[in-house]
Amino acid sequence: MGSGRIGLIGLGNAGSAIASAFSNEHVLMGYDINIRRKEHLLVSGHKWAGSVAEVANKVDVVMISLPTLEASKSVIVELLNYEKRPKIIIETSTIAPSAARHFGELCETKNIEFIDAAIGSGVQAIANREITFLVGGSKQAVAKARPVLEVISKKIYHLGPIGAGSGAKVINNAVMHSLMVVLIEAGAMARKLDISISSLTEILGGDDGVSRPLNHRLNERILNDDYDGGMSVINAHKDSVLALETARDCDVPLFAIAASHEPYEIAKEEGLGEQDYAVLAKLWERWGAFKFRED
Repeated sequence: MGSGRIGLIGLGNAGSAIASAFSNEHVLMGYDINIRRKEHLLVSGHKWAGSVAEVANKVDVVMISLPTLEASKSVIVELLNYEKRPKIIIETSTIAPSAARHFGELCETKNIEFIDAAIGSGVQAIANREITFLVGGSKQAVAKARPVLEVISKKIYHLGPIGAGSGAKVINNAVMHSLMVVLIEAGAMARKLDISISSLTEILGGDDGVSRPLNHRLNERILNDDYDGGMSVINAHKDSVLALETARDCDVPLFAIAASHEPYEIAKEEGLGEQDYAVLAKLWERWGAFKFRED
């Protein structure tokens, strides 16, 4: 994709950082409904478009970075209604996988390639051209978009069909936001017990800390359907009970940690008590009718 053939619609925090990441060698034509964002684009050495129509008329590739699903849909529908349309649309906004698939279907009716390229990085990483793109789309579409993405990215993960990129972003955010609550609850108990946060951070950040469930249990045991040995559900259940009792004694309200106790109760009742506590995955396999193991 040549210089001056890239459009960017949406110049909020992420969009403005994307614009800054592109050098003058890759001049963008940008547009935002808020005209006050025009100056930031011009300072970055890029061009301002007066409308979505102007972007559609002058570029081959359009990147979208918008704050709401409704805004993304409105822009995509508008782009598709013009006689001169882009060849590919790259949706970087945070949207649901179902929305990404719907947008892909809309684009297909006009023979336009579509990929969802969710951004798995913060604003500063974007501006530094160190974006991690979580991408969903056909191999053909991703190959066409890759020269544009590579200009401003550090890593590109092509995760599957349309919707996979958005799905990975939603899952990642869900884990981070849930973990934030867990860590605050843990920190509250620590302080009530006169344990310093720096000490707690060091413990949780160690090899046997928060990385252990991810690296050992999810990525090794669960993916290999291996639940022999290890720490049993019975012992994990005991520890969970102790955490609830400690919080009660410390007068610390629990939300996330308390909710996580129930699956241990269910696993014990279903006779899984002697297996490694990663066996809780079996409950979700049954409830969701799928397998974690990737044969």
